[in-house]
Amino acid sequence: MVRVMHKPKAETIPDLLAELAATDSERPFIIDGEARYTYGEFNDRIRQISCRLLAAEIGPGDRIGILAGNRSEWLAAFFAAMNIGAIAVGLNTWATPQELSYQLVHAEIRMLFAEPECGGRDFVSLIALAREMAEPFEVTNLVWFDQPGPQVMPALTLAAWLGEAPPSDDTALSEHSAAVAPGDIACLLYTSGSTALPKGVPLQHAGLINNMWEIGERQHLTADDRLWLAVSLFWSLASVNAVFALMTHRASIVLQHQFDASVALDLIEREACTVFYGTPNMALALADHQVTAKRDLSSLQTGVTIGTPAQIQLLHDLGVERICNVYGLTETYGNSNVSDASLPIEKRTLTVGQALAGNEVAIFDPTSENRLPVGEQGEIVVRGRVTPGYWRDDEKNAEAFTKDGWFRTGDLGIVDDEGYLYFRGRLKELVKTGGINVAPAEVEAALCTHDAVELAFVTGIPDPKLDEALAAVIVLRNGQHADPEALKSHVRKSLARYKTPRHFVFVQADELPLTTTGKLKRNQLPSLFD
Repeated sequence: MVRVMHKPKAETIPDLLAELAATDSERPFIIDGEARYTYGEFNDRIRQISCRLLAAEIGPGDRIGILAGNRSEWLAAFFAAMNIGAIAVGLNTWATPQELSYQLVHAEIRMLFAEPECGGRDFVSLIALAREMAEPFEVTNLVWFDQPGPQVMPALTLAAWLGEAPPSDDTALSEHSAAVAPGDIACLLYTSGSTALPKGVPLQHAGLINNMWEIGERQHLTADDRLWLAVSLFWSLASVNAVFALMTHRASIVLQHQFDASVALDLIEREACTVFYGTPNMALALADHQVTAKRDLSSLQTGVTIGTPAQIQLLHDLGVERICNVYGLTETYGNSNVSDASLPIEKRTLTVGQALAGNEVAIFDPTSENRLPVGEQGEIVVRGRVTPGYWRDDEKNAEAFTKDGWFRTGDLGIVDDEGYLYFRGRLKELVKTGGINVAPAEVEAALCTHDAVELAFVTGIPDPKLDEALAAVIVLRNGQHADPEALKSHVRKSLARYKTPRHFVFVQADELPLTTTGKLKRNQLPSLFD
């Protein structure tokens, strides 16, 4: 079969929506249980919400937050925001009230779309607590995807909110959509940094289209492909990488509201999904369940993941024979490097591929801006399709970008003479557990609020399911006692569950690995768990 795909002409999200509605109106786009939309139908839905946003005096540059699981309404709100030149903000569904409050304030969310409950979490209470903590800042508009319940009154649902709208003003919408420029900010996503506070990463319209087209090309996507999507939409792997890679190739997206391995196997088989997007721990869970479930996963062909050679091989053996190994960050529009699906699996397990068209990837000396020769290990730097800069954070921007515009990833790697990148770990202190970045400083700050804790240091140690598991080195106050379970419970009061350390070791202060000048040797912390 000859694969012929044509890159969209659009350079903005409004133009992309209009282009696909015109050329692929009847082609399936979003599959969300019983809710199914073609490209044309979904564009109509987006235009309806867009007009209502304008009627609510939400306009260009305003930030619109979305707090919900993977449902069609999430994507409708996401695209409607960008369709009028506003900025869509994906909010962490695992966040604590403190974390959500920070994002609401830092992004200055003017409007919030949310669902009342997801994965057993009560978002009504979460949002209420976050808004209290955010005072004097106040979200002026809150619209629920579903009715929260009789105990929450008044509560404005999406259906009721849309029903309040005056007749749609297509002229005003057309003017706003036409005014959006390729370099405008389309969305704002939050990612863990090397400090206790997450970083806001703005991404531009043209980058979302152009970089994702290239990612889809490395996967050899076609318009007949169907993506299984259970990765949380607030994460760039989903809302940026997956959604736009499939969309620019006129393919379909099958949503799973939240990951459950058994449900995923049923969904993949029933909908004949061809594209896998997931983390190593998701792949392992599917493989474990497949042993007894015996579902037919023969439809799966390609997709992307991140992980060790063994983890990439696991997906290949599960049946995703053209799985692509990738490298990138939210700051680099999801991925800067993707291994081509046509490469031998032996190559795809070892390398994260060559740089995508539109990107430059090099290796720098971590202590300077000097470029290292081919084959030498150093810090991975990227130039091209990169965020224009962290949201309202000049200090972090000065640290992250060189004078020549290279973005310093804080990761270690090697580039060979053919341009293939080999990822070698993290230069920075971030721990990637289950595919999600966690800042040690954030967890350490939470641990140190426990009355018994004098000092806390968090690191990552190898884990067969998570790649890295969070591990905490604790120095207790004199005469105080705390066990691991008590410390886990304490951390969960202020941080999302995935930020809770799984392993603890208790030491005396003089047992900590220190340099001759008294600085902590963080790279030696994992040895304390041997």
